[in-house]
Amino acid sequence: MQVKRILDIGPIKFGDYAWDTKGVPDGPLIITVDLAAQTLSVFRDGYEIGAAAILYGADEKPTPLGTFPILMKDATHVSRTYDNAPMPYTLRLTGDGVAIHGSKVEWGYATHGCIGVPVAFAKLLFAQAKVGDHVIITRGKTLATGQAILPAPTT
Repeated sequence: MQVKRILDIGPIKFGDYAWDTKGVPDGPLIITVDLAAQTLSVFRDGYEIGAAAILYGADEKPTPLGTFPILMKDATHVSRTYDNAPMPYTLRLTGDGVAIHGSKVEWGYATHGCIGVPVAFAKLLFAQAKVGDHVIITRGKTLATGQAILPAPTT
């Protein structure tokens, strides 16, 4: 799949997001995460429909790089590991609990390996994503119009 549109939104601050599905055809959904840029992008049929500033894993519990299918969805998930912490609109990526989920996205915060996005954005993403859709997590790979959305090597 090639990138056909990038949202014209400028820099995203912590807690900010953009979402625009107007005129975008149905098609496969791919989510990309760039840990270096601290952003998540949602592409449907090559059109970027959403972007958000993210939180990601702290140094002692890093977010893994690679390509991951969404394994499970749970709108009201709570962590069994971290004191029943709420993880709204969870999209689980790994068997050991790494997920994309709603979070308070502020500068200086980190996660235990998960990707935290603003809760309102997480709700929109949850409504679009399906089990089996792919999430590509990189460090320093941004995309431009015309580029292929390539899976990162799984590590």
